[in-house]
Amino acid sequence: MISDVKLSEILSKEDLSYLRSKSNFRASIMLFFNWLLVVLAFSLSVVWPNPISYVASILILAGRQLGLGILVHECAHKSFFERDEVNDFVGHWLCGAILNISVFAYRDYHLQHHRYAGTDDDPDKVFVDKYPVESASLKRKIVRDISGQTGLRDTLRKISDFKWSQNYPWVIAHGLLILALSLAGAPWAYALWWLAEIFVLPLLVRLRQIGEHGVADDRSVRSPRLNTGTTVVSWWERIFIAPNYVNYHVEHHQFASVPCYRLPSLHLKLTEGGYFTGYDCIALGYRDVLKRAQRPA
Repeated sequence: MISDVKLSEILSKEDLSYLRSKSNFRASIMLFFNWLLVVLAFSLSVVWPNPISYVASILILAGRQLGLGILVHECAHKSFFERDEVNDFVGHWLCGAILNISVFAYRDYHLQHHRYAGTDDDPDKVFVDKYPVESASLKRKIVRDISGQTGLRDTLRKISDFKWSQNYPWVIAHGLLILALSLAGAPWAYALWWLAEIFVLPLLVRLRQIGEHGVADDRSVRSPRLNTGTTVVSWWERIFIAPNYVNYHVEHHQFASVPCYRLPSLHLKLTEGGYFTGYDCIALGYRDVLKRAQRPA
């Protein structure tokens, strides 16, 4: 039976006020933790250089590349720090620069996604429009991702589209990264960043896109419970695949002003209140997401 409970019956005005409140402390801790993992990922291979540490470093770095991208997303919504100018600075320089993402350009693009989610005008529709796909098709996509074809294509596009006036933060950020690794006596470790971005990050982005909208019940309608998905994840999935609570996507589309660090509380409130009852918008881990992403041949 599909739930007909109203949001006002689940969340009081006091609940919403708390859930929408921004915390400079929570945001700072989350920002610090993401960069701490980047430092630890490089340190792992620098201190213990061996094939196992290299693989671990690359996997951790890819997860944090996605994580920093999610923080750009939060800053684009102006929901991370309390002041808008801090969101702009952090999103643009401390999170987006290393990824070659402008928080200002991303904000304009992403708000269109929220405005038109569930319609043909959704700019993100192209990423999930074909899902679910046949099993063989999904396997081909994954092979392209982990073989570096997708990442190399995206990297070459970044280079071909390079304009100093727009992309100089990217150059500065990578210059500082190379300098830091050189001062640590390991300039070779810079290659780990690109190995992560080319060979692992594309698969993580694909999993995120599929989980968010690719396995939704009906992407043609405006209801988040039908055009969006949430994935309940394990601790290791949160480290490597779903950083910064990106998996709570139904909740985010229902209340875009709620900071990511309050999404677990929002999810719990909605679940206990019966908001999801009768809807098939909750996946149990990314193995479940991949199952839902496939249809019979």
